[in-house]
Amino acid sequence: MTMRERIASGKLFTDYCEGLPEDRANAKRRMKAFNLTGPDELDDRMKLMTEIFGKETRAWIEPPFYFCYGTNIELGDMCYINFNCNFVDDGKITIGNKVMFGPSVNIATVGHPINPNYREYMFTDPVTIKDNCWIGAGVTILPGVTIGENTVIGAGSVVTGDIPANVIAVGNPCRVLREFNEDDMKYYYKDRMITKEDLEEEAKLR
Repeated sequence: MTMRERIASGKLFTDYCEGLPEDRANAKRRMKAFNLTGPDELDDRMKLMTEIFGKETRAWIEPPFYFCYGTNIELGDMCYINFNCNFVDDGKITIGNKVMFGPSVNIATVGHPINPNYREYMFTDPVTIKDNCWIGAGVTILPGVTIGENTVIGAGSVVTGDIPANVIAVGNPCRVLREFNEDDMKYYYKDRMITKEDLEEEAKLR
């Protein structure tokens, strides 16, 4: 088994061989270039995103954006990543379509043993976020977590375990607050109702 295979399988590993340091250095060069792009350099930004993720990506990412490798992030279509997000992708991060991230979201796929005698080693556990999730500002998602479709994670939450689909979950550690209800389908904020007329008015202003 190679070191890269050990990483992918969740075994203890170190990352000083098999071209891993070179891969991280190249990723940091792409990350720096991306984070230095301005609002009038969108073509350059999209080209760099293709290099970062290893394939063409239809997403919007606000710089600065931080990662370890980039190529271990699978990003779905129409995602939005707000500024100052940090994806520690030693392990696989799989993100579905139309996922929204608030600012300063942290995703970690790597950890270290509690035993201080072996703290130099690392292990990975993949993170999966399914379609249409909204991850609030300042959320931290720990290794091994799966978040189900459509779910909302409240700002500042620390997600230590799986969260099901179609719920609002908050807190540290993050827990399900409630399932979606009829009011969620009718109101977008407190007593502010979603109406056809309002959406049509908004559409005319685009």
